[in-house]
Amino acid sequence: MILKPPRHGLARVISKMGLASRTQAAHWVREGRVRVNGRAVQDAEYPIRQGMDRIEIDDQPAAIVARVVVMLNKPRGLVTTAKDERSRDTVYACFEGANLPWLAPVGRLDKASEGLLLFTNDPEWAARITVPKVGQNKTYHVQINRLPEPALLKALERGAMIDGELLAVTSARCLRLGVRNAWLEIILDEGRNRHIRRLLAAFEVSVLRLVRVAIGALCLGDLGKGQWRRLGADEQAMAQSPDSVAYPGVSQERR
Repeated sequence: MILKPPRHGLARVISKMGLASRTQAAHWVREGRVRVNGRAVQDAEYPIRQGMDRIEIDDQPAAIVARVVVMLNKPRGLVTTAKDERSRDTVYACFEGANLPWLAPVGRLDKASEGLLLFTNDPEWAARITVPKVGQNKTYHVQINRLPEPALLKALERGAMIDGELLAVTSARCLRLGVRNAWLEIILDEGRNRHIRRLLAAFEVSVLRLVRVAIGALCLGDLGKGQWRRLGADEQAMAQSPDSVAYPGVSQERR
């Protein structure tokens, strides 16, 4: 007996093919731009079998797009969204003029944060990084407005109840000490909304800069601010590797 692939909603299948987000695909379906086996379908949840049912978009056969993964060094001041309701500049400004397929951000960095941000057209690949308790560790370098004592670092690892949820970090250590501020290395095994900023604020510590420098074993490296590049298969695997990233120890800096 030949097993048939399971049925999934039409918009979900279009997204899995790497052609658009599920929201955008649903919009196409409702607009009447999608046909299944030659028949117009306007129900985004219409069940189909990927690889068996024939999909056309704007009268053109829909084909699976090869996975593309892009690393961006996100500058501060950009929001992580394709379109902002407040007309703020978005991370997609960094890709203007580039010959890239549809890409979605893998997780987010808030407007004031910077550093390593991934994009892909493969939702399943992205889920293996972002799903809580399944995704990989994320490493951040965080400049704070004071000199940290060992008790603070331990307290960050123990965590604190904030707005009804326990926020904690996997590890926290000092990287560099200045006169009045310091840089910490903070590792998270999951990231909630403004996780690091909210946790530090609970201990009356302000964040001056927050830079994500690694996802799994994949490091930002020397990629320039606002610059991007495609990742090869080996680097894509590194983003899903749990191997820890080593950085230099504490140094004394006069700033």
